Amino acid sequence: MRPADCCARSTSDCSRIKPVSHNAITSAKDLSALTTLRLPAFASRFAQADSREQLLELLHSTSADQPLLLLGGGSNLILSKDFDGLCVRICSRGIECQSLTGDSVLVRAQAGENWHDFVEFCIDNGWYGLENLALIPGTVGAAPIQNIGAYGVEVKDCIRSVEVWDRQQRTLCELDVAACGFGYRDSLFKSVEPDRYVILSVSFELQTRFQPQLGYAGLSERLGKNPEARDVFDAVVALRRQKLPDPEALANAGSFFKNPVISLAELARLKQRYPAVVSFPDLHGAKLAAAWLIDQAGWKGCRRAHVGVHSQQALVLVHFGGGGAAELLQLADDIRQDVSERYGVALEIEPRII
Repeated sequence: MRPADCCARSTSDCSRIKPVSHNAITSAKDLSALTTLRLPAFASRFAQADSREQLLELLHSTSADQPLLLLGGGSNLILSKDFDGLCVRICSRGIECQSLTGDSVLVRAQAGENWHDFVEFCIDNGWYGLENLALIPGTVGAAPIQNIGAYGVEVKDCIRSVEVWDRQQRTLCELDVAACGFGYRDSLFKSVEPDRYVILSVSFELQTRFQPQLGYAGLSERLGKNPEARDVFDAVVALRRQKLPDPEALANAGSFFKNPVISLAELARLKQRYPAVVSFPDLHGAKLAAAWLIDQAGWKGCRRAHVGVHSQQALVLVHFGGGGAAELLQLADDIRQDVSERYGVALEIEPRII
């Protein structure tokens, strides 16, 4: 099904959307404090949408050919230069239980909800399925864009549909999972038509009967038999805090590189030279641990002036302050080239580069 075919049902009457007040838009906004990498960048125009209605007003006032940058929590994003256009920070809030059928519950959350808080809210209300995705920075609206995942779970596994504003058709529509084009840390919204759709809310199909997902070895080792949802949540939080730097304390965008997927034949050849290479089963062959490749190449803990590789997690590039995007991306390119020459494996940058 093509995405446009999923837009037949409008979710509200767009004719009632009020025109945006010009007082809501400011000029020359410094964006550095609004992203977790805290790289210097300005937006020529800026507005904050504190509700779904305000967001729709702003979207209705812009055309598809006008540059638009959307910010949620500012994670998983690299601002490589100033943005000449309208930047909208999405802060809309609201969580609604839409239906309850048997062991399944349908929950809709607005795009500006903090992701980690939403996961915990679901657990507190007896809605399960998202526990393994705790403490991932960002917002609910950003989660489908990246198809966030951790400890054996991807957010697509729990999504029923995504409500969007179609900038081309200038209408509201609901996209089902198939139309969202989810892939490994990818989606329709990220790589296919990144400027067309604006996510307003997400509907999740969750469970009222808890079934733990413990396929990830590091997670199962921390838990005893028959863990509760809160136990899994707490274990994931502890693991992430142990391995990953807090963006509030040290600027970073989380995992900087995707785990590369290679064929089983390529894995066999790689293991002949590097028997200890870390890999995981994948539908398309094998997924390599990018952190292992970078660590074994000697990059973990490397610092170059204002940027570097985290000392505890080689997958995370950090900004110590005072640097710029060019400096960070040069470090990333050098790592990619070294890994390619050593292992014959191509690393792909995970965060969006604007």
